[in-house]
Amino acid sequence: MSGQLRYCEVPVRAVLVGYIKKTIRPMRKRILTSSPQSTLRIEPAWLDLDNLATVEVTSENKDHPVESALLLSGMGGWRAAQPGSQIIRLLFDQPRKIKRIWLIFEETEIARTQEFVLRWSSDLGNSFREIVRQQWNFSEPDAIREAEDYLVDLSNVTVLELEIIPDKDGSDAQASLESLRLA
Repeated sequence: MSGQLRYCEVPVRAVLVGYIKKTIRPMRKRILTSSPQSTLRIEPAWLDLDNLATVEVTSENKDHPVESALLLSGMGGWRAAQPGSQIIRLLFDQPRKIKRIWLIFEETEIARTQEFVLRWSSDLGNSFREIVRQQWNFSEPDAIREAEDYLVDLSNVTVLELEIIPDKDGSDAQASLESLRLA
């Protein structure tokens, strides 16, 4: 009976430890198998950003609009239309509570060091608090995808801002974002 609570079958006995007599009692334990049982994995209820927020973006490639990275049905991700630092800003219609932020970046064309900064505001963008600042080295064939999953506890979020610096070395690389999900 893998994973079920049961008592050890070792009988209660007395042992001498030094000069003190101790009684060994049965201990609660579980026997684990080497192959875990399939567990039910519950996906979070991702926010429907299309109905909850307005998005601002510094630029976008017409073939890879920002909604491709933000909408639950989106595919193909967002790509900037020009090189350099880019901002994707979500302006929520009503203040939101955010518990999870999931980001995916992909780069299959050029090796580069990208930095991104994720910030939030509770006062319509008058002031921001940084959530995370992170760098990633993209290089083929092994490091072409960066996936980040942040558990947060943000209340009254009115603005969420993602700044992407596509190449810390200043090349003409264009920023991209495969997916951004919030719960």
